[in-house]
Amino acid sequence: MSGPLTGVRIIDLTTVVMGPSATQILGDLGADVIKVESAGGDSMRHIGPMRNPGMGPLFLQANRNKRSIVLDLKAEAGMQQLRELIRDADVLISNIRPQAMARLGLSYESATLLNPSIIFCSTVGYGEGGPYAGAAVYDDLMQAASGVAGMFERVDGKPRYAPINLCDRVVGLYAAIAVQAALYHRMQTGEGQQVEVPMFETMAQFVLADHIGGRAFVPPLGDTGYLRLLSRSRGPYPTADGYLSLVVYTDAHWRKFSRMIGRPSLVDEDERFRSLQTRTTHAEAAGQLLAEELPKKTTAEWLTALHEADIPACRVNSVDDLFDDPHLRAVDFFKQMEHPSEGTVMVPRSPLGFSATPLEIRRLAPGLGEHSDEVGLAGNAAHAARAAR
Repeated sequence: MSGPLTGVRIIDLTTVVMGPSATQILGDLGADVIKVESAGGDSMRHIGPMRNPGMGPLFLQANRNKRSIVLDLKAEAGMQQLRELIRDADVLISNIRPQAMARLGLSYESATLLNPSIIFCSTVGYGEGGPYAGAAVYDDLMQAASGVAGMFERVDGKPRYAPINLCDRVVGLYAAIAVQAALYHRMQTGEGQQVEVPMFETMAQFVLADHIGGRAFVPPLGDTGYLRLLSRSRGPYPTADGYLSLVVYTDAHWRKFSRMIGRPSLVDEDERFRSLQTRTTHAEAAGQLLAEELPKKTTAEWLTALHEADIPACRVNSVDDLFDDPHLRAVDFFKQMEHPSEGTVMVPRSPLGFSATPLEIRRLAPGLGEHSDEVGLAGNAAHAARAAR
């Protein structure tokens, strides 16, 4: 066993993407994560392609370093088994809606009767106390509700979703952080607590961190939105043979770039490019200039020149390109591993590095209920030993 959370036991009542991504982070950090599934399993098991039923790629990539058990929480026998697990757990994390948790009798208060120091983390769509509390949500709805989809309308006239489970992944990170903070508090005080991680409020804060704009002041000093990020001409930009991402940002960057394109007096003569503030105000013009200049050279020619000038730039990768990226290869980012049922699988490792408590992939994603007997026996033995003391 390795990782800074070695010795922490987590009961995972989450499904789909947001909750499982949070618990996988905690599992990668060393925690013993026990994933509780229904007889049908997490729905992400069934999104292909796959070699065997119930082992799709989305599930494989969000559920390593976990053990899977199957419990029928609508039956008393299943609930009794869960209660036994709660007695010996450090954390219970769930994305079951509050009303469903109440029907199961799984409240923070009931959990503390079994384990007074439990950390009870609820990941929900909307925080308690508001009119939306208890509503069902998915990533698409949160991109719409939080303003992410609406920002695309400001850029190109039509709201749309980012082609990634952006909100699930972001809120999953917040949930992992919250659990670790609660564990630290308990280490200092011995006190468990209830933690709520609401998707809507989390994403509203995340979006407004960049785009609150003039509404940061009372009364407002202007509109919302960071103009550079909302610019229609932000890029990536076409080159003579592909696409390039670059950020000509500081005054020094712009002076170097203007010399590079044969316009050395640009920053001094055109007030739109004179400072970071004016370039932000005229972000469309700045982007248009880049769009006009970059097609004059190949991607490789630009990268050579820009790197020599210390102007940040990189080529635009497709998802497929990541597997051949020289940096990711050099840092051994991808692991080919042998899964007990799925054969050889490709696993992107955790990006985190710890000198004293290195991370490792201890288990690949489990089969449905693979560890039911193992966890049941271990849990009962641990509880018996604790009771005897």
